[in-house]
Amino acid sequence: MTNPSTVPPSRVGTGLRIGVLALQGDFREHLHAMEAAGAAGVSVRRPAELDGLDGLIIPGGESTTIDKLSRAFGLRDPLRQRIRDGLPVYGSCAGMILLADEIADPAKDLAGNPQQTFGGLDITVRRNAFGRQRESFETDLDFKGLDFSATADGVAPVHAVFIRGPWVERVGGGVEVLATVEPSRASHPEALAGTARIVAVRSGKLLATSFHPEVTGEKRVHELFIRMIRGEA
Repeated sequence: MTNPSTVPPSRVGTGLRIGVLALQGDFREHLHAMEAAGAAGVSVRRPAELDGLDGLIIPGGESTTIDKLSRAFGLRDPLRQRIRDGLPVYGSCAGMILLADEIADPAKDLAGNPQQTFGGLDITVRRNAFGRQRESFETDLDFKGLDFSATADGVAPVHAVFIRGPWVERVGGGVEVLATVEPSRASHPEALAGTARIVAVRSGKLLATSFHPEVTGEKRVHELFIRMIRGEA
């Protein structure tokens, strides 16, 4: 199942250069999403490739691997600085983990050092919170901020795919919750006793989701990001 997109024929990304961190993960799908929206998609692997970008996407993948490779390629510190300087960034799944200021359960290297993040979002995330690969699931979400896609029937829900996704356990001041998942909608609800889990947040020009809109044909999350870059959302 996919959601109707408002991107064609609007081409809201026309004239923008949007980078996708291309160290590991499903960066190609995000590049395709940007190009479908009319933006110029740019693969980013080195610090110089951050120059001239209007925004950046951090894709799903392995957050620990992306962390290590970003340091090996000399990207981590320049990217952290760009985020502090106000570069709009969208992170999906692993990207959400890498935008978080705090990880509840960080992986550790052989020396016992915890994995690092780029930071920027005043949130605490839990890695692989919804379970392993076999516990991946799909569900429809009420997602705030998509009024631009409204029809006579209202705003259609976002069909979300969760693959070893994180969730947000704490949000700080200035962080807006855009979507949550009820325990009954997850693949193993018995393990999710209590309240709904936060799976999408926004703070200023930083956006993060636990799920992968790039794999379902759902274009509106990317369009929201583009509108954030333009100051229209």
